[in-house]
Amino acid sequence: MATQMLSTVPVGQRVRLISIQGGRKLVRRLLALGITQGNELEILHHRGGGVVVGRGGNRVALGAGVADKLVIEVLTDGTA
Repeated sequence: MATQMLSTVPVGQRVRLISIQGGRKLVRRLLALGITQGNELEILHHRGGGVVVGRGGNRVALGAGVADKLVIEVLTDGTA
């Protein structure tokens, strides 16, 4: 399956986080928000360059810089 950056995915798509292209500080920050490698997310909104994602009933707003560092794969029919 082809991978892409989170910021390029259209609203309504479900995705799986493949990798985080950032340092330890970013990984810790995302962990505190409940986002880790392997998580499934739903794209809820695009706000400017940022993205609002949903996971487990929670919404998290990610800025453009963070969204561009998250490599994902788009899920089809709820599975990879």
